Amino acid sequence: MAGNWSDTYPRPQLVRNEWMSLDGEWRFGIKKTVESGMPQDAGKINVPFCPESKLSGFCRRIRPDDVMLYGRSFTVPEEWAGKRLILHLGAVDQVASVYIDGKKAGSHEGGYLPFSFDITELLKEGEDLHSVIVEARDSLDHKYPWGKQKFRNKGMWYTPVSGIWQSVWLEPVPERHITSLKIENGTDWVKISAYGVREGCVELAGQSYELENTPDMAKPCASVRIQIDDPELWSPENPHLYEFSVTSGEDTVRSYFALRTLSIEYKKGQPRLCLNGEPYFFNGVLDQGYWHDGIYTPSSPDKYAEDIMAMKSLGYNTLRKHIKIEPELYYYECDRLGMVVFQDMVNNSDYSFFRDSAIPVTGIKKISDKKSKIDPENRRIFLDHMEGTVRHLYNHPCICYWTIFNEGWGQFDADAAYDRLKAFDSSRFIDSTSGWFWQNKSDVDSYHVYFKKVDLEPGIRPMVLSEFGGYSCKLPGYYYGGAKDYGYRRCKDMESLKRDIEKLYSEEIEPLKAKGLCAAIYTQLSDVEDETNGLLTYDREVKKI
Repeated sequence: MAGNWSDTYPRPQLVRNEWMSLDGEWRFGIKKTVESGMPQDAGKINVPFCPESKLSGFCRRIRPDDVMLYGRSFTVPEEWAGKRLILHLGAVDQVASVYIDGKKAGSHEGGYLPFSFDITELLKEGEDLHSVIVEARDSLDHKYPWGKQKFRNKGMWYTPVSGIWQSVWLEPVPERHITSLKIENGTDWVKISAYGVREGCVELAGQSYELENTPDMAKPCASVRIQIDDPELWSPENPHLYEFSVTSGEDTVRSYFALRTLSIEYKKGQPRLCLNGEPYFFNGVLDQGYWHDGIYTPSSPDKYAEDIMAMKSLGYNTLRKHIKIEPELYYYECDRLGMVVFQDMVNNSDYSFFRDSAIPVTGIKKISDKKSKIDPENRRIFLDHMEGTVRHLYNHPCICYWTIFNEGWGQFDADAAYDRLKAFDSSRFIDSTSGWFWQNKSDVDSYHVYFKKVDLEPGIRPMVLSEFGGYSCKLPGYYYGGAKDYGYRRCKDMESLKRDIEKLYSEEIEPLKAKGLCAAIYTQLSDVEDETNGLLTYDREVKKI
């Protein structure tokens, strides 16, 4: 992989040869009114880093009434003449409008999923140089997914992220082109569906397979089911990927898939999470995806692989991606290097300390959410974002597990959300309510245990310890928080941290595996601002154990 964002193709599951990165230096300014023109005193910003980060070159908090304006010019290569031109934006937090040569291309709400516009008809004829302006607003409105961003960051709440924080890029496509792929598989077969076209062929391992039109689809689609001889299954120990290409008319894209299955089966008297038909212990860490210099965006895409390999070197095979959607490059590295991902949905609506944290500590962990006071508009946005997340990440074999609600944050009618998600994706495990406030429907019994001994009893569903540990070790010179550091148990130095973690695993986690524990997620991969409970320091310079 390349060492910087502008050299790295942003969409590894649907690759075309021709593309142009728009990452790098943009003009940037702040206004108080919504206009499409750049302010006269506009400065500079480094995309794809948010304005609050050191790497952006701006490094300032965005206020709720600020209107962020990004602008830059681009030239369309002559060899792209006659093709449609698509502008892609990886993620813009929270509300964005895009203008091309002064004309509005469209708008988008929500700060975690990619969006794109066909800008072909907006380009001024006869002009070599074209302009793009992105207008973004971030009031941290909780009707949209917001994760752990807080204006007053402290403890387990972190610096907010505004504006563009993922790559921006251009792509030329034929008039009729492949808009997306859907990949479904078993242990010895794969079904590849190409949307946007009604015919074409798949090239796989030197063989060609014709796509067949699927006439009952609401939009153009062609698919083929391929039997795989001598299949090689994907796992963290053997992350085998099959590469293929799809051609339809003038369009060709490259992609990949893996063969792996997930199931729940009774083994040794307990329900177990199984990978490829066999019980598998998902030994993981909580990965919040924060960086000391880029906040939501690492300085280089290489950093994803470095984090993954650091955790593999400690014996972990799973990362719980905690209430954040990463750029697709992160999931590609997990696919390629062999790291399971437990993917959280991003919470919206308000957090209540009394309801979501204080009540469960008293032992009250079963509260009905059928009469939740969550606003209907907030519910719609959450469910739409949940489906958008699954649609966006569906093809990545590393993702084995979806978490809908975490610790009651924004929780409403979890049983209905489970049914909706299961109908959309029945191929993965679903944790409806991670931690507490369990309802009736979930694939697992999911627990968070801090401050006391991990002592769980098996039930009728596979048992998952979805958060535990969080032992704090603050290293002088490697602390990036405020006046106080935050964790769930304090260790005075790295030696005591190592000793306490070894004791935790040997005396509490290992005995539970025989009782049916299927997964354990330690908190956490790295320190984050005030939190000093990472296995790595926030800057990733020191591995503490």
